[in-house]
Amino acid sequence: MIDKEKLRANIKETVDTIVFVVVAVILIRFFIAELRWIPSGSMKPTLVEGDRIVVEKITKYPNILKLHAFENTPNRGDVMIFYPPFVKLSANPIAVFKRLTGFFCKDVAYIKRVIGLPGEKFEIKQETNGAYKVYINDKPLNEEYIMSEYDYHKCKSDMYCGPLIIPEGQYFMMGDNRGNSLDSRYWGTLPRERFIGRAIFTFWPPRHINKL
Repeated sequence: MIDKEKLRANIKETVDTIVFVVVAVILIRFFIAELRWIPSGSMKPTLVEGDRIVVEKITKYPNILKLHAFENTPNRGDVMIFYPPFVKLSANPIAVFKRLTGFFCKDVAYIKRVIGLPGEKFEIKQETNGAYKVYINDKPLNEEYIMSEYDYHKCKSDMYCGPLIIPEGQYFMMGDNRGNSLDSRYWGTLPRERFIGRAIFTFWPPRHINKL
């Protein structure tokens, strides 16, 4: 004979455990960190297709209930996860919940490196040897992390190659694989409130474990 009281107690304990786990996961993703995977080769050689990364959100915590945006300013060289400006983000409460928790979220997010900061002069120049270089405030930027300074998208009239002054509150984002990256050269500067988090290290596969 089934002990109904014991059965109800077991069901309650199971439900309580599931609720606790779900709430814990939501809080961790919302306030601390989340896991992401790399779907393309735009960040080679730093990140390759299939890499799993940890994205920290602690730096946005002081402002998280206002805009879920970064309170601290991203630095040049930071590898950031963000929603590109051409992706329309719904203000529907359910859509917002999905974005903040990552559950069933279908909004497209990108991963690129911060290259230009607000107020800086940005320009891409081709050198006499055929190499391409980024200039910040008329000085060449040392970029040891890129795939190749020769493998670049050739700048066209409809691209953002500069010279341009990056507006306040905006950032110029570029992939490390300059010959295969849909970045700020195509869609312009990125508003600060579009940042999701900062990639801090790869954890999978084991041979790619590395701090970013």
